[in-house]
Amino acid sequence: RVRVQPEGPRPALASVPGPGLGGGLRPGPYASHFSAPMTALLAALMALLALATVLGNALVVVAFAVDRSLRSRGNFFFLNLAVADLLVGGFCIPLYIPYILTGEWKFGKGLCKLWLVTDYLVCTASVFNIVLISYDRFISVTRAVTYRAQKGMTRNAVFKMALVWVAAFLLYGPAIISWEYVAKRSILPRGECYAEFFYNWYFLMTASIIEFFTPFISVTYFNLSIYINIQKRNSLRNDYTASNQDGLEMNFWGRKKKHIIFFVKPTERRSKKRTDQGFSTKQKDLSLDVPGTQDLPPLRVDLRTKAARRRQSHYRPSESICNAERQSDLASTMANRLRLSRDKRVAKSLAIIVCVFGLCWAPYTLLMIIRAACHGTCIQHSLYETSFWLLWLNSAINPILYPLCHMSFRKAFIKLLCPGKAKIHPHMYM
Repeated sequence: RVRVQPEGPRPALASVPGPGLGGGLRPGPYASHFSAPMTALLAALMALLALATVLGNALVVVAFAVDRSLRSRGNFFFLNLAVADLLVGGFCIPLYIPYILTGEWKFGKGLCKLWLVTDYLVCTASVFNIVLISYDRFISVTRAVTYRAQKGMTRNAVFKMALVWVAAFLLYGPAIISWEYVAKRSILPRGECYAEFFYNWYFLMTASIIEFFTPFISVTYFNLSIYINIQKRNSLRNDYTASNQDGLEMNFWGRKKKHIIFFVKPTERRSKKRTDQGFSTKQKDLSLDVPGTQDLPPLRVDLRTKAARRRQSHYRPSESICNAERQSDLASTMANRLRLSRDKRVAKSLAIIVCVFGLCWAPYTLLMIIRAACHGTCIQHSLYETSFWLLWLNSAINPILYPLCHMSFRKAFIKLLCPGKAKIHPHMYM
C-alpha cells in the first residue's frame, strides 16, 4: 500500500527522500538553501569521499589485473566487492551531490530510475559480497580439506559472484521500475527522485530483513564458528604438545641437506649430551623461527653433524627404523601449526570487516524502519541524512581494510604504488 505524502504547506526542511537506498532527508525545493561557505564545504567533502572511493577500489581492480598471485578463489570475492564499491563512488555519489546542494533533481525521470536502480543494486551487492566472503572464510577454516579440494574451481566462484548481482537486483530493481504501474499512480513530485515505496513500511521491513538482518546474523554466525573452531584446535594442539615425546627428529631439506640434521624438542626440555658406547656427540641449540607462527610455543633445535649422525646410527640402528614415521609426525605438526596461525589471521581480518559493516549499516537500517512506521515525523532529518552517508562511507573504507587485514593485498598495493621498493612473490592464499 502506497502512503501518499499529506497535502499542505511543507515545513522549513522538507521531508523528501534523497538517495536510492531508501532515501535520505534532503532540503526540498521550498527549503532555504545552504549558505555559500557551507555549500562549498559540503561539496568539497562529498567530492573527496567520491574520489577516495573510486581511487581505493580502482586500486584493488588494477592489482588483480597485474598481480596473478591475488587470483585465488577467495580473493575473487574481494574483487566483486570492489566493483560494487567502485560504482558507488563513480556513479551514485556524483549524481547525488547536486541534488542535495540545490534541492532539485535536474537529470530527468529516466536517469532518476537508473540512478535508483544502480544505487540499490550496488549497495545491496556490497552487503551480499561481505556475506559471501565470510562464508568462504568459514569453509576454509572449518572444512579445510573440502575447501582445498575445490580451491582451483574458479567457475564455481564466478557463479557465486554472478548470483550476488542477480539477487541484489531482484530485491529492489523490479519494485523501483514497476511500482508506479502496479499502484496505477506515482507519488513522486516533479523535481524529486526517490523510490515509490519509500513510505511502505511492510515492503521496507521485508527488504531490510533480507538486506541487513539476515546477512548480519549470518556473518556473526560464521565469525563465532571460526572462533570456536580455532579454540578447539588450540586445545588439541596444547594436549598434543604436552604428551609429545622427547627427541623427535626431522630433516630440513635444502641446498645443504647432506650436511646437517635437526632435532626438534619443546623448549621446556633440557638439551643433553648423549653418549653411545664411548662416542660423545655435541649439540648446538638453535632457534627455529617459522614465519606466521609467533602465536605458537617456541621450539628448540639441536644441530648435529652428518659424521656424528653416522656414528650414532652405527650403534643405534633401532632408532633409524622409526625415523621416517617421526619425520612425518613432525612435518604434520608443523603444517597444522602454520595452518592454525593462518586461520587466526583470517578470523581477525573477518572480524574487522564485519564490525565495520555493522557500524555503517545498522544506524541506517533501524532509522529507515522507524521512519517509515511514523511517516518521517519521529526521526530528525540530519540524523537520518548522516545514517545513509555511512553506507557510502563503508564503500570507501573497504579498500583500506584489505591491506590492513591481508598480506597479499598489502604487497600488491606496495608494488603498484612503490614499484621500486617491493617485489611480489607468489604466496599462499591469505
